[in-house]
Amino acid sequence: MMKVWTVSELTEEIGQMFSKKTEFQNCWVSGELSNFKNHRPSGHWYFTLKDEYSNLKGVMFRTRSRNVRFSPADGMKVLVRGNLRIYERDGNIQLYAEEMQPSGLGELYLAFEQLKIRLAAEGLFAQELKKPIPRFPGRIGIVTSQTGAALRDIITVMQRRHPGMSWILAPAAVQGESAPAEIARAISLLNKQGNIDVLIVGRGGGSLEELWAFNTEEVARAIVMSRIPVISAVGHETDITIADLVADLRAPTPSAAAELAIPLLHEMQDRLLQLTRSLALGMRSQLQQKRNRVEALSGRASLQNPYWRLIQSRQELDVLAGKLQSNMTRFVADKDGILKLLTAKLDLLSPLAILGRGYSIAYGSKGNLLRSTRDVNLEEEIKVRLAQGSIACRVLAKEN
Repeated sequence: MMKVWTVSELTEEIGQMFSKKTEFQNCWVSGELSNFKNHRPSGHWYFTLKDEYSNLKGVMFRTRSRNVRFSPADGMKVLVRGNLRIYERDGNIQLYAEEMQPSGLGELYLAFEQLKIRLAAEGLFAQELKKPIPRFPGRIGIVTSQTGAALRDIITVMQRRHPGMSWILAPAAVQGESAPAEIARAISLLNKQGNIDVLIVGRGGGSLEELWAFNTEEVARAIVMSRIPVISAVGHETDITIADLVADLRAPTPSAAAELAIPLLHEMQDRLLQLTRSLALGMRSQLQQKRNRVEALSGRASLQNPYWRLIQSRQELDVLAGKLQSNMTRFVADKDGILKLLTAKLDLLSPLAILGRGYSIAYGSKGNLLRSTRDVNLEEEIKVRLAQGSIACRVLAKEN
C-alpha cells in the first residue's frame, strides 16, 4: 500500500535530506536583496535573495549580523554564506546566513562610503565646526600606539623643533577589534586633563584593513566631541579616512602632524624679541605723547595761577547760594498761603464752629447722638452740648 505522508512528515524528511547534503551546508549564494527587514529589538535580519528566475528566503541572526560592516538594503547585490534548511512551520526552503558581503564592491569600501554619507548628512564635516589650531601650544596630547613608529616620528620632530615642548601620551591600539574603543577612550581621557592645547591622533601607514579603526563611527564621534583641537595623522598620503574628515586639521603623516602642531623654538624666540622691541617702542611713544600733553597743559593760564580757579569757584558759589535763598523764601511763602487756606476750610467744617453759630448737639441718656424724637423717651434725661459748656434736660413732650 502506498504511504500517505502528512505535511509535517514530508517537511521533516526534506529537511533531513538538506542536512545530509554537504554541498548545501556552508555554501555561498549570490543574489539581489529584497524585502530586507532589520527586526528590532532582536537585531535579526530577514530578507529575500532573488535573481531573474527565482527567490530564496533568508535569515541572519543577531550574533552574525552584528559582524557585517555595511548596511544591507533592498536592491543591493550580495554574496551570502550559510546553510540551507527547511523552515518547518511554513515548509519553505530558507538560507540561514553566517556571513554577508557586497557583490562586486569591497565590504570595507562600501562601509566607508555609507558612513561618510551618513555623517556628512549630520553636518559633522562642516567647516564651521573646525576649531583653530593654536599657534603656540603649551602642551601636546598624543593618541597612538606606544610601540609604533608614529610615536617615534612625532618625538623626533618635537626634539628638532622644540626640545622643551611638554607632551603627554594616551596609548591606544591602532588596529584590531579593540582599537576604535581604545582610541575613543584615549581622546576622552586627554580632554579631561584640562591642560592640553592640541591633540595628534593617528598611526603609521598600512592597508585599508589595518587603518580601519580610523574609519569607524566611534572614533569619528570622539574626535567631534573633543573640546581640544584635533590633528588627524594617519600615515597615508593619498587616501582619506573618516577621521581626516571630522578632524580640525588633517596631516598626511604623523611627522607632518608634529610639524603643524609644534612651533620652531628659534621662531618663537625671534617672535618674542620682535614683540619686546615693539613693546619698548610703544612705551616710548606713549611716554612722549603724555610728556607733550603735560607741557601743553602747563602753558594754560588756569594752571599757571591756580588761585584764579579758586576765586572763580567762590563767585559761582555765592551766586548759587543767593539763588537758593531766593527760591527757599518763595517756596515757604507759597506753602504758608496754602496752609492758611486749608485751615480756613477746616474751620468752616468744624463742629465747634457750627455750635458757635447758635446750634447745639443733644445726646441721649446712653450717650447716643439724638437725630429724631423717636430716639428719646418722655421723662428721659438728656444732655445738650452748647458752644460754651453743656446742660442736662428732661424730656417733657415730643413734637414732630
